[in-house]
Amino acid sequence: MASVRHYDKPHGVIPAVLMPFTADMEVNEKAYRKHLGDVSGVEGITAITINGHAAEVASLTMEEQFRAIAVTKEELQERVPTIVAVYTNSSLEAARIARRAQDEGANGLLVFPPEVMVLGGHIRPEMILEHYKRITHASDLPIIHYQFPVNSNLAIPLPTLLELCTRFPSIKAIKDNCGDGNLHERQIRELKALDRPVNTVTTHSSWLLGSLALGCDGLLSGAGSVIANLQVALFRAVQAGDLNAARAINDKIYPTVRAFYDHPLLDMHNRMKEALVILGRWDGAHVRPPLVKPTAAEIEKIRRCVAQAGLTSETVYKKVA
Repeated sequence: MASVRHYDKPHGVIPAVLMPFTADMEVNEKAYRKHLGDVSGVEGITAITINGHAAEVASLTMEEQFRAIAVTKEELQERVPTIVAVYTNSSLEAARIARRAQDEGANGLLVFPPEVMVLGGHIRPEMILEHYKRITHASDLPIIHYQFPVNSNLAIPLPTLLELCTRFPSIKAIKDNCGDGNLHERQIRELKALDRPVNTVTTHSSWLLGSLALGCDGLLSGAGSVIANLQVALFRAVQAGDLNAARAINDKIYPTVRAFYDHPLLDMHNRMKEALVILGRWDGAHVRPPLVKPTAAEIEKIRRCVAQAGLTSETVYKKVA
């Protein structure tokens, strides 16, 4: 077992990095290394997540995912903790990913519920318990559990979620995307009230200020690949109780919400790639099918929104004054 510095209490701003591809749909490792350098250089982030939705993990082969872990650790070393997403329908494969991540020196895991559970897994809690049993037998890395939107049928019901966190002490945080403000606040409060409190890091990036104000311990978002510096500034303002500063920073973030998170939501990471091309940070914005490139009109909209947010190639990853 490789010696790793565990990321025991996920908190603060955790960008989920994108995965650049070449025009012929191969992983662009050189661009990926540069992207890791850009994002990891943002003052104030607490970790980086790889192989998640932002990285188009559904289209990555297992070999590509394993290579991404190795490359990320080469680039980041222990300067910034690496959180590896575990995204698969197979609990056996999930255990293999977790084991490989630990052996490569990762500092934590982001575990997605298997999408096969969409057809009724929420009423079969033994399925998610078995999934986590396999993962935690293979690795003792700290875990962030991904809580899907309620309307996805992949959200874990609150009683099951609390049981999951109680039964598996390596679950240190929830990445909450439930999409329901009432449930979001209840989860935050009840997870904190456990005998072994569990953190909440939000991924409600389209209403980030409101979500953080409910008491989240941090945020984990693909938008951090573009605006991690603004996210750090917002999180710090909320933590300091400075509502005026938080509102001012949120005003800078809001145009990027319209750029990234408008309908259809599945294009959000495609749009982030286009923003990085517009900003001169990437040479190309290629996505693997079935995802497709945004239309020319939408790319122009992203360009306008990036300008409204005041983002430039020189300032996009710099500390916000």
